Amino acid sequence: MVKIGNIELPEFPLLLAPMEDVSDPPFRRLCKTHGADLMYSEFISSEGLIRDAMKSRMKLDIFDYERPVGIQIFGGDEEAMALSAKIVEAVNPDIVDINFGCPVKKVVCKGAGAGVLKDIDLMVRLTKAVVNSTHLPVTVKTRLGWDDDSINIDEVAERLQDVGIKALTIHGRTRAQMYKGEADWSHIARVKNNPRINIPIFGNGDIDSPEKALEYKNRYGVDGLMIGRAAIGYPWIFNEIKHFFATGENLPAPTIEDRVEAARNHLKWSIEWKGERVGVFETRRHYTNYFKGIPNFKEYRQKLVTGDEPQDVYNVLDEVLQKFGESQPA
Repeated sequence: MVKIGNIELPEFPLLLAPMEDVSDPPFRRLCKTHGADLMYSEFISSEGLIRDAMKSRMKLDIFDYERPVGIQIFGGDEEAMALSAKIVEAVNPDIVDINFGCPVKKVVCKGAGAGVLKDIDLMVRLTKAVVNSTHLPVTVKTRLGWDDDSINIDEVAERLQDVGIKALTIHGRTRAQMYKGEADWSHIARVKNNPRINIPIFGNGDIDSPEKALEYKNRYGVDGLMIGRAAIGYPWIFNEIKHFFATGENLPAPTIEDRVEAARNHLKWSIEWKGERVGVFETRRHYTNYFKGIPNFKEYRQKLVTGDEPQDVYNVLDEVLQKFGESQPA
């Protein structure tokens, strides 16, 4: 069993990564339904929370059915991070997570996300400010370093553990790599094998199949895996990995019926959470992924992303089921 503070997780947990414009409550609900053990919110600006920005506040929405769930914050100011942790604590998540890994320029330019990788002392001060301002367990997600010449994850892991974090997720790329090239998990394994480290170490980067999940579990010895992009439009990956670990066999691929059901639920739950107009609009970005690889699907994809009313989209999903569905794997 893996523990983050007083949060008990399965022996080898699978975590859903915090992804901007993706990891909202409807998406998290789908992933939870299909086997995710721990999920994180989209990252939330500490400055936005303090200013009471509506978009930031909405990201604080969590629901009991998705527990355990963490809320992730980012920022470059100690006072703002401490105050935002208190605001987060008020909605009673299970975990507060700090983002020191986002490589996006608009975040890095504010001295936040992966921008903090250039200044470990600041990273430690920001982390300590959050740990001291909440009774919830604090976790961190970060990268190997700023670039290949400044990989500092060993020092980062020890110092963040020393100021009180309860788990660390490491993405096996530097900021300079963004999402390109291959994630280098050898650095993650070194942190895990450091005798000074006694908190759970989770690996992140490039896990896109049950086979790779098992290979990385065995090769690098981490305490669990965090899955991000591979779950977009494919929430089945969590249960597929668990089944493969248990049996050495692959589950059947999701059928058209499975895919339509996931898309339908995603839209339904988005409308319930965001309202009709925003729910319909913001779910559009997911349809391509749900129906990836299906031949001759272009016409239906176009209909799905242009329907303005919920019923329009549901009708297209019915058409998809009628044309492509015979319980055959897609």
